Amino acid sequence: MNKFIIASAVLFAATGVSAAASAETFNGPFVGAQIGWNHDEAGTVGTSIGRVNSSNERDAFIGGAFVGYDYKITPKIVIGAEAGFSVGADDAVSGGAAGSALVLDPKYSIDVSARAGYLVRENTLVYVRGGYSNVRANVRLTEASDIRGKDNRDAWMVGGGVEQAITQNISARLEYRYSDLSEGRGSWDRHQVLLGAAYRF
Repeated sequence: MNKFIIASAVLFAATGVSAAASAETFNGPFVGAQIGWNHDEAGTVGTSIGRVNSSNERDAFIGGAFVGYDYKITPKIVIGAEAGFSVGADDAVSGGAAGSALVLDPKYSIDVSARAGYLVRENTLVYVRGGYSNVRANVRLTEASDIRGKDNRDAWMVGGGVEQAITQNISARLEYRYSDLSEGRGSWDRHQVLLGAAYRF
């Protein structure tokens, strides 16, 4: 985790020496991709076929894509909307369930969010984000019958970050996100640190 955060910070800081971008960089549609670190904390999680009774944590690599639109409502304030899709690698969480191991294996997630930001410099946006996330997961109870099922979890998500314009059309960002996937069935918290790049039309 620490190595990833340090490397991300170094890469992101390097964009600060790039040429100044157009004043209208954060205004209009964009598409992008992101990679990062995902940390799930599951404690007594209720699923479609049983409960993960023991508290477990899992770190994993995550990657995905996003599309959105920004609108500059004043020379310094930007609001926007965004939708994203992401998948994790080796991010299954397991725990005891009635003497057997129950495995909760997230397959992919989607999110829809809004953000509001402030231009601390012409090409540097600091922002907060809030919205909805949904995670689809496979569930497996590893016993003689090998019971399998699927789980569909809704969550609220909050976060924030900084985005730097590198050119008029390309920007890079570093962001933290928190999602609560509990749905009132135990606890499942998700923390993410994401490094992304966007192309702006």
